[in-house]
Amino acid sequence: MSLFSAGGRAAGVLALAAAVASCSGGGRTQIRVVGSSTVYPFTTAVAEQFKRKWQEFPAPIVESTGTGGGIKLMCAGLGSQFPDAANASRRIKPSEIADCRAHGVKGIIELQVGIDGLVIAQSRSGNFPPLTERDVYLALAANPFGKGPNRAKLWSDVNSALPAVRIEVIGPPPTSGTRDSFNELYLLKGCNSEPAMKALKKTDEAAHKQICEKVREDGAFVEGGENDNLIVQKIAANPNALGVFGFSFVEENSDRVKDVPLNGVAATYDNIASGAFPASRPLYLYIKAQHVPAVRGMREFLAEYARESTWGRSGYLARKGLVAAPEPIRRAGEAVARDLTAMDEGSVT
Repeated sequence: MSLFSAGGRAAGVLALAAAVASCSGGGRTQIRVVGSSTVYPFTTAVAEQFKRKWQEFPAPIVESTGTGGGIKLMCAGLGSQFPDAANASRRIKPSEIADCRAHGVKGIIELQVGIDGLVIAQSRSGNFPPLTERDVYLALAANPFGKGPNRAKLWSDVNSALPAVRIEVIGPPPTSGTRDSFNELYLLKGCNSEPAMKALKKTDEAAHKQICEKVREDGAFVEGGENDNLIVQKIAANPNALGVFGFSFVEENSDRVKDVPLNGVAATYDNIASGAFPASRPLYLYIKAQHVPAVRGMREFLAEYARESTWGRSGYLARKGLVAAPEPIRRAGEAVARDLTAMDEGSVT
């Protein structure tokens, strides 16, 4: 249902807008977006285009705080001290929706802005062979298959077909949605390649999560922070190190880094768009509906984000490395941005 589909509902929202402005000391003067480092360059590009088209509005502020951190900030309350929207490299969690409600934040608008491939990358000068999810899990899990601490030092200890170089992977911290996606798309898949682990999930979900998702802390996996460009710099300078980040950072830095194929499939635009690349994931923008009528330019900003010339295959975000979502998803997103339709929170599991 649109937040503005009935006169009574509209009046209620406008009254709430006045309350938001009142409690925030006169209202916000510019849009503020926080969240995912993966989505950050796309939202920044939209903010720049928005400012060029709508010069009467201040330039939006876009900050890279990580998906989890960004959603927490957005959900913390109403008023200008709280962000209006959050970029996310994974879907919002039920616990985060509950946190929003607990702080009076109701009616979240969800836009799927495109698709990303979660890539394991190497230096342009590197020559690392294709990996499987099982390889990655065996290299990085703290307790592989629950059989004791990980003793692998070299990639060849994991798989004799891999090079005898030290395991060193630079990846996202726990606050990042990219870390959640890495757990889901790499570690869990690798862990569940062992039938006993699938059986464990049915009998002891907590033990399964611990064995499958906890990474080692002896230097084989290094948390690179929320700035993916720093991970790019580190692996570009070290041909033996691998890095974990979104496809767009490979595209933007193709002169310095390249992907390591996963299950023999290269991380290309077409492979990610078709789903052939195994580690593909949707990207999102979450908007606090109660702030839309209270913050100048929010409607126009959302309309700019959801234009075909923005997020379509030939749109300017594609030139930044965003993979366009299928057309039905883009059309649905255009309608959401136009009508300001709140998401069905019951669909989140």
